[in-house]
Amino acid sequence: MYTKTRAELRKTLDEIKSAGLYKQERLLDSPQAPHVESGDRDLLNFCSNNYLGLANHP
Repeated sequence: MYTKTRAELRKTLDEIKSAGLYKQERLLDSPQAPHVESGDRDLLNFCSNNYLGLANHP
């Protein structure tokens, strides 16, 4: 039923990836904070929506 649409979306996604424009989301292994862990790396977090600090609140 969605075969044609799915094929078009797959083609567009492949074009985006081949152009180097695909953004892979990074998974965090720690709570949101100024310093976070992702995989085996410690990173500075400049893109958090946790400006009130409520993401870690019980």
